[in-house]
Amino acid sequence: MSRRTALVTGASSGLGEAFARELAAHGQNLVLVARRAERLRTLAQELTAAHGVTAEVLPADLTRPEELAKVTERLADGLPAVDLLVNNAGVLGRIAPIADQDPDDQAALVDLDVQATVRLTAAAARAMTRRGAGRIVNVSSMTGFLPVPRGAAYGAAKAFVTAFSENVHCETTHLGVHVTAVCPGSVGTGLHQGSGAKGRLGRNLDPLDVVRQALAAVEAGRPLCVPGRDYRLKALLATVLPRALVRRAVLSVWQQERTRR
Repeated sequence: MSRRTALVTGASSGLGEAFARELAAHGQNLVLVARRAERLRTLAQELTAAHGVTAEVLPADLTRPEELAKVTERLADGLPAVDLLVNNAGVLGRIAPIADQDPDDQAALVDLDVQATVRLTAAAARAMTRRGAGRIVNVSSMTGFLPVPRGAAYGAAKAFVTAFSENVHCETTHLGVHVTAVCPGSVGTGLHQGSGAKGRLGRNLDPLDVVRQALAAVEAGRPLCVPGRDYRLKALLATVLPRALVRRAVLSVWQQERTRR
């Protein structure tokens, strides 16, 4: 992966920062995208000093059309060309029934988790297929395989990201461009802060392990990566079992959590 260029969204913290650190450690130059410009500049300076890579800072709020356009333009026409796109930026939002959610908050979730992912993937795929090579990682979630009471929009958004990534992979793999949806369960990051969520999908995964498995999957040309053997089993069961049985299992766990609260 030496001296290629990767663009990472949501790079200021969590999995995005973990992707940036791992890629820099392997000699990849970076384009760092997130809302917090100062945090991005600090990270860029740190990675450049530690690994000798270049780290371009591109502050952007991907829910704003004009700022999303800046990032799509960087993918389409910027130099050096982007060899790897990591679509990591996303929001979980407040955990509550859809009837109790703020409609504007739900629209912003869809803007970031779905629309931004589609636009950036399309821009990268267009540029990469012209060159005959490229890699795209779209960060999805285990919740995309399951019903998600009190997180309906988020679960549906991640189900979309997983299916969308596989579809694009099928369109582009013969042209040298691999697309991978990485679907972690609970990860030891700050994603759940402010959501009100107390339950977890399972054990907390180490962010670096998730990143390494995701990068290995996209390099191997695999369209789906579920980090952790236990989570892979859960994803398999959610896929092959009758949907009614999956719903009953999820609702049973949900009712137990409500009782404990």
